[in-house]
Amino acid sequence: MSAAPPPPPESAATSGGGGGSDSDKVLAAAQHIVKSLATSKNAADDMIRILSGFDNRLSSITAGLFPSPDLSSSAEPPEISISSAAAFDAAEQLILLWDATPEALVFEAHEEDIAQYLTAVDVAVEHLARGGAGAGRAGVAVQLAMARLEEELRHHMVRHAVPLDPTGLCFSLRRLSLGSFDDLDFDAATPHSVDATPETSRGGPLVSPFDDHAFDPVRPEAVDDLRAIADRMARAGYARELADAYCNIRRDLLDEYLSVLGVERLSIDEVQRVEWKQLNDKMKKWVQGVKTVVRVLLAGERRLCDQVLAVSDELREECFVESTKGCIMQILNFGDAVAVCPRSPEKLSRILDMYEALAEVIPEMKDLCLGSSGDGVISDVQAILDRLGEAVRGTLFEFGKVLQQESSRRAMTAGEIHPMTRYVMNYLRLLVVYSETLDGLLDDDGDESNALERPEDKDQDTEHLEGMTPLGRRLLKLMCYLEANLEDKSKLYEDAALECIFSMNNLLYIVQKVKDSELGKILGDHWVRRRSGKIRQYSKSYLRISWMKTLSYLRDDVHGSGGGSGSGSGSGHSGSRMSIKEKFKNFNLSFEEIYRNQTLWKVPDPQLREELKISISENVIPAYRAFLGRYGSQVDGGKNSGKYIKYTPEDLESQLSDLFEGSPGSANHSRRRT
Repeated sequence: MSAAPPPPPESAATSGGGGGSDSDKVLAAAQHIVKSLATSKNAADDMIRILSGFDNRLSSITAGLFPSPDLSSSAEPPEISISSAAAFDAAEQLILLWDATPEALVFEAHEEDIAQYLTAVDVAVEHLARGGAGAGRAGVAVQLAMARLEEELRHHMVRHAVPLDPTGLCFSLRRLSLGSFDDLDFDAATPHSVDATPETSRGGPLVSPFDDHAFDPVRPEAVDDLRAIADRMARAGYARELADAYCNIRRDLLDEYLSVLGVERLSIDEVQRVEWKQLNDKMKKWVQGVKTVVRVLLAGERRLCDQVLAVSDELREECFVESTKGCIMQILNFGDAVAVCPRSPEKLSRILDMYEALAEVIPEMKDLCLGSSGDGVISDVQAILDRLGEAVRGTLFEFGKVLQQESSRRAMTAGEIHPMTRYVMNYLRLLVVYSETLDGLLDDDGDESNALERPEDKDQDTEHLEGMTPLGRRLLKLMCYLEANLEDKSKLYEDAALECIFSMNNLLYIVQKVKDSELGKILGDHWVRRRSGKIRQYSKSYLRISWMKTLSYLRDDVHGSGGGSGSGSGSGHSGSRMSIKEKFKNFNLSFEEIYRNQTLWKVPDPQLREELKISISENVIPAYRAFLGRYGSQVDGGKNSGKYIKYTPEDLESQLSDLFEGSPGSANHSRRRT
């Protein structure tokens, strides 16, 4: 341990306290200690021990010079109880004393020591402001004090920063968990997987764990100290240094918060190289992140600025904008990158989510960014919102082009619902979820949407366009493209009856999806009635095409002469019997061919399937029963009669029940009528 420094000479005592007094001796000792601090680290340690051995005399004197102040932002420097010169001398010595111990922190000392140091700073600043002979010394003291306060501001803000808990920031965004366009697939191997996508509905108000307690980025107990530092720096003319230190610390901490939220710093090139699955996840996080950033982080930064920088409205606004600008730009850069990415239909849902999230928080951002300093930030946010809106319009336009140009030549072998139909209808139903947003974005629809070629609309749906919303008109147009595309695909079938089944299945699916969703309200009853009428027409066409030939064998006018119902004799009787046998034989062959083919066909809707079977039965069974009753006796009992009369009406009824199930029938075609 080094020896204690010798007592200072009497001449070293400051003036203004009275010769030989305890005040003079203590201040002279303090001056001597300060001069010796530069010698070694041990000297500083010795100083602390020496000061503690003054029997509290220094403490009592400095307490008299610097009574404990109110540290709130509105507190004025306390009134000094002795002469101004003596007060400055004591203040200078205290500032120098702390400056000589950089490893010690004022704001980690006792409250009494903090209060005395702040009062010393106030005295030095006031002395500098008065000018005069001591202005040079006051300037040095103030400069040293400001440097220390700046460092203590940095340390205090970092040490008392509140860490962000990512689990506590898990917002309840219902739409994100209830399906989106990325769940849809044009080439789905199992079409029913698309139907399994739950219907998306708009969620309720955003749920935040911070609704009851706002997120404070700095622990409340540290705020008074930070405000006390900011007040002194601003009043001493160090507002620029204060702003730089404050903004640098807050920027770094906000960067850490964004990292916790999973909002990455990505360039446009990096975003465009990301695979869709990964980009989809990043877009989901962005939607959550932008709301969290504004409602939690920026709101917290706003409160912190208001509390810590209350000394100056101008400083408060400048620091809020500068400290949060990097965080906001990181959010906006990702939005901008997504907006300029190549457009594809599956991205539309996520882009709409991003558009709505940003549009939702803009009013809140305007409330946070007060004054002209925030105008530039709001302008940047609005520009990204506009670009996202343009991306929505462009993506929807691309979807229409895809729908028009989709030209797969793969016919559905069983006439079932085409995967494209499932995809498009689920896509359109999801669009309705965003109806309010899309109505606004499509309201000023320009040349791009009109560039889509309109298919011939035989149903004159354009009569209803004027009374429809912008989204309704676009949906109607997309529906026309879908129907035209399906009509082209129906021409792939060589069997005209299967063509009718395909058209019936797909149009019924479309109508059901419309009726069971908001699409029905948008397109209207008129649209539904016309399509329902088309389904009935397809049903009638199927019956005519598929069964007309088969039923023709059961008509009386088909056979030749001598074909009466009685039992004639001679050649006429023989010719009549042969003709009847031929008709039974042809009916059996025709019916069995239909059975063999159409049991493999699919009608997924149980009601339509049952209605078709009933219609077939009502046409076939009575005709067969009547024919069998008139002519069965001419064949029955004869040689090989079972070859011609193979079925009872009940047998046919049973076999008809196997149609449209999509699997081979199990009927025994050789069954003998009993």
